[in-house]
Amino acid sequence: QVQLVESGGGLVQPGGPLRLSCVASGSISRIHDMAWYRQAPGKQRELVASITNSGITTYAESVKGRFTISRDNAKNTVYLQMNSLKSDDTAVYYCASLIASPQLAPLVYWGKGTLVTVSS
Repeated sequence: QVQLVESGGGLVQPGGPLRLSCVASGSISRIHDMAWYRQAPGKQRELVASITNSGITTYAESVKGRFTISRDNAKNTVYLQMNSLKSDDTAVYYCASLIASPQLAPLVYWGKGTLVTVSS
């Protein structure tokens, strides 16, 4: 069993920063790509940012220059540093990762999400 647990969500004022974390635990052989998605009320889930095992990153256009994804492979953790937050960033943020377990092909695992609310 593999689990992803997000933390760091909460209420933040427009223009403020917030840092999300996601830790992977369980029966893990190798963690491949890690990513953050978000889903705002009434909208489809969208990719926010992703990072490969070697550190190559991609970002949604809407967050480029404001959000930074990073990972600590020794801690099986991915982070999302969010700066200059806007009300449009309000959403539930989900961590997802492609993870290999012993004797199993890699699977995509999801966390349960953490709510980020940007409001004054």
